[in-house]
Amino acid sequence: MGFHLPGVVPTKKFLRRSLSNSSKGASMAVAVPKGHFPVYVGENEKKRVVIPLSLLSQPLFQDLLIQAEDEYGFDHPMGGLTIPCREDLFTDLISTLNAS
Repeated sequence: MGFHLPGVVPTKKFLRRSLSNSSKGASMAVAVPKGHFPVYVGENEKKRVVIPLSLLSQPLFQDLLIQAEDEYGFDHPMGGLTIPCREDLFTDLISTLNAS
């Protein structure tokens, strides 16, 4: 039994479109282990960080996603998910969430 969310893009279709829009699509896809996804963090210079999918269910991480949507909408400057957060704070948050 499954359910359908009308506003959600199917993952395979979205991933295929994202990779085709990226100049480094194939090499970036190889660098991301199964069960993880890349995000970009930082104030001036954005750093690519690969994090586990399990963080998507964490309320604090969901708050960051809401902030990213408010700041960038769905047009992220790096071509991938950009989190509006200092790199050191993001690293601390991810460490805390992974420990819990």
